[in-house]
Amino acid sequence: MASVDAREARQARDNATGLVNVELAYSPAPRVVDLRSLRVPAGSSVLQAVRQSRLLEQHREIDPAVAEVGLWGRRVGWHEALREGDRIEIYRPLRVDPKEARRQRYRAQGERGRRRPGVAAAPKP
Repeated sequence: MASVDAREARQARDNATGLVNVELAYSPAPRVVDLRSLRVPAGSSVLQAVRQSRLLEQHREIDPAVAEVGLWGRRVGWHEALREGDRIEIYRPLRVDPKEARRQRYRAQGERGRRRPGVAAAPKP
């Protein structure tokens, strides 16, 4: 309970000073996530927060002219205004179409991988 009270007190103080707390998530590779917490001025854009985080310096593959961003899984533009508690997500382009990747995995499994566990194979005539 104390942490909730402390968090509410910090939010009230930040709102009084004109700052909002946001989170920034970027995954440069599968199963790797760069997650950062930031305090930015109220009304800052996604781009301003990303620049403040210095993420663009660390991950040079991110090009704001090409990369897409979102807030909590909803795609937005780089100039979208941020609010308290927003989670900025920077999306990397897909390397393989998800449907094609599923087809390739299915083919690679072969016949024995296609049976459901616990279900006997159909008898052969």
